[in-house]
Amino acid sequence: MRRKRVVVLGATGSIGESALKVAHDIPERMEIVGLAANSNAKKLAAQANAVRPKAVCLVDESKIAELRGALEYEPRIFLGEQGLIDIACLDEAEMVLVAVVGTGGLRPALAAIEAGKDLAVASKEILVMAGEIVMREAGGKGVQILPVDSEHNAIFQCLDSQRERLTPNAQRPTPNAEVRRLILTASGGPFRNTPNEQFESITVEQALKHPTWNMGPKITIDSATLFNKGLEMIEAHWLFGVEMKRVEVVIHPQSIVHSMVEFTDGSVLAQLSHSDMCFPIQYAVTWPERVPNSLPPLDFGKVRQLEFATPRYEDFPALNLARRAGDEGGTLPAVLNASNEIAVAAFLAGEISFPQIWRTVEEVMNRHGSVAKPTLDAILRADQWARQGAANALQTH
Repeated sequence: MRRKRVVVLGATGSIGESALKVAHDIPERMEIVGLAANSNAKKLAAQANAVRPKAVCLVDESKIAELRGALEYEPRIFLGEQGLIDIACLDEAEMVLVAVVGTGGLRPALAAIEAGKDLAVASKEILVMAGEIVMREAGGKGVQILPVDSEHNAIFQCLDSQRERLTPNAQRPTPNAEVRRLILTASGGPFRNTPNEQFESITVEQALKHPTWNMGPKITIDSATLFNKGLEMIEAHWLFGVEMKRVEVVIHPQSIVHSMVEFTDGSVLAQLSHSDMCFPIQYAVTWPERVPNSLPPLDFGKVRQLEFATPRYEDFPALNLARRAGDEGGTLPAVLNASNEIAVAAFLAGEISFPQIWRTVEEVMNRHGSVAKPTLDAILRADQWARQGAANALQTH
């Protein structure tokens, strides 16, 4: 039994906080050797003082004095975007948990792969924008890409009984002949039963009231539009080597079943647990083993019902837009992701209506000439093009 040495990128966010809880819960199996944050110097220092990693990184260099003043010891300090790449390649690290919001985690993730580190992926953008590149590079380096999103971690666990033939990297057979469907569950967000004629009047406050999870504003709005589930469909396509047509979504309000796999013989395997990100984080860190922890077990006597329903595709176009982007591939998924970010920011600022989010994304996607098999630079150019295109589209409405 040996401890996994982990660097956490995005330490001060909800995923980072959960990662620190896991490390505290299973100290014999997980050691935090690096922590990185964007700008929250005070919180980063408090976390570092608690777990004493060998290195910390703060992307916002203007906060360095605040960080140094709050640290109670002298770790190695990395700064800026380059610092994020450098700490991802830390010699002492075996695994890098990427929980950076937005595109900022892409270059550090690829650098970590190049340095031979296993990757625990919690940032959707990494696989949505550059899934083909990430999985190819991981396969070439022989490193593992382990999903931390609860849905993909659930699928991975369902497939784990076939570990000899299904490993979580680009070496797996593609497409997998034994998998009929990957079924991602979605809470449905706060508007799963709201008539579409009321969508225009939805407020930011209403959209931020997620019924199950406590997340940041961007991903909470993505849950309300179902764009988060659309992005997860694209992620699943790359993670598990299954075509988009075999990746489906089902509404499951209780968020107890985190996802399912249907095999060609009609059998369906599901992974169930409480809605707590500590479960998938621990599994990614300790894989291929399972170890005891202090997380609460499911009490089936208190689970009164498990409901499932087909998504309202016409009312929530995000799912079909994501399927289109995943099917076409190339730079289109990056355009989908970037234009959605701009539209969500505009909605949060009170500048556009709720339905205008997906209308903006569709408009930008329709104008994009996708580049097949893009380089990383081509992906990042498409990302910037889409951000400007979405901003321009919003100004004209």
